[in-house]
Amino acid sequence: MRRTGRTVARGGAGAVAGARRFTHAGGAGESGLSRLLELHAFNTAGDAAVAVSLAGTLFFTVPTEQASGQVALFLVLTMLPFAFVAPLIGPFLDRFRRGRRWAIGGTLAIRAFCCWVLAGAVAEESPAFYLAALGCLVASKAYGVTRASAVPRLLPEEFTLVKANSRISLTGTAAAAVSAPLAVGAAAIGAEWSLRYAFVLFVVGTVLAILLPARVDSSEGEEQVDLSDLSGRPAKRGITVSRHVVDALRSNAGLRLITGFLTIFMAFTLREPPASLGWTGNATILMGLVIGAAGAGNTLGVVIGSWTRSRSPHRVVLVVLLVDIVALVVAAAFFRWPVAALLGLTVGLCQSLGKLSLDALIQRDIGEEVRTSMFARSETLLQLSWVIGGLIGIGLFTLDADVALAMFVTAGVVVAWGVFVLRQAHLARRLPTEPVGPVPPPAP
Repeated sequence: MRRTGRTVARGGAGAVAGARRFTHAGGAGESGLSRLLELHAFNTAGDAAVAVSLAGTLFFTVPTEQASGQVALFLVLTMLPFAFVAPLIGPFLDRFRRGRRWAIGGTLAIRAFCCWVLAGAVAEESPAFYLAALGCLVASKAYGVTRASAVPRLLPEEFTLVKANSRISLTGTAAAAVSAPLAVGAAAIGAEWSLRYAFVLFVVGTVLAILLPARVDSSEGEEQVDLSDLSGRPAKRGITVSRHVVDALRSNAGLRLITGFLTIFMAFTLREPPASLGWTGNATILMGLVIGAAGAGNTLGVVIGSWTRSRSPHRVVLVVLLVDIVALVVAAAFFRWPVAALLGLTVGLCQSLGKLSLDALIQRDIGEEVRTSMFARSETLLQLSWVIGGLIGIGLFTLDADVALAMFVTAGVVVAWGVFVLRQAHLARRLPTEPVGPVPPPAP
């Protein structure tokens, strides 16, 4: 036992040392980006634990018919209120631009509290479950907004924004991969224990947020202004939005709709795989295969984004939307279990690259004075797109639609959306591309 303990300790120390080498590489240690990476690891590990607990509570422990109703109810009671709350996140956080560390820490502390409440609600089957889940969701999106606004201030000289975002995402993916099995082990005792495990992770993350470098709070060059709409036209208060950002938002909305549909529809379909899939083995193994392929695609997208030095993220978002649409159409026409795994890989890859490119465009083209609000609005749009896709998936499954027919219906929706996005992008090429910022008054 002593030898085993020493071996495990040496392995753990080696893993921690390797992780620190990764987070400090490329000047990230000197710029302070490494501290943000470590903070994000605890954040993502906590999110993974919450996801494991909610999945077990809402989906895996009840019959398929009952699970579909519970998931639909969860989407309506948590996601739709979020649509009204989320637009307020950006303006509210704008007031904390001189205290971003405390704002980031606050989002983690709120989730720690909500996880503790969720643990009690799950154990007692209390209605407070949905309210606490909504609190976790809102605080999670607020964290994403505040964290993204802090990245440019911690950027090493040799890093592009896409590369920095990719390293952050890769760190989060690795942390989630480590945390998820631990959360599953805790959930085996009881769903409330994985939530208590998440509570501990968020508490540690809160402390790390407060210890971020002081320059995260710098407000040099910032102004108090309002954000315009997303039409690309000058706003009433003189603020415009880059057409590249608008194109990226529209493209990512399509990507999220596809992801939401496939996540919900495939989750229910693969519980009892139809004969047309050609799968004769255990349904859990097939579900794990598809989920693993999606996770691998997401990781691959992060790695590609970390390696690339592309200066044209506005082209990347349009390309990945086209690839995602083509993959969905092909999968609808030739739907077998290998195609389902390949579709998961493609969708994960495209969503990852699309989100990284969108973040880079907002950080590049949106002025500091309105960047937080833009991140909040973009998160709202993407979340609602995911929910719409998920509700489409639940609706088609409830109607007992054939798998191929359901895929074709959704493919038709996203093809129409893709045509709209590409047409608008083509028309917008005639307009000048300028970063967001105050428009100078006309000459007298």
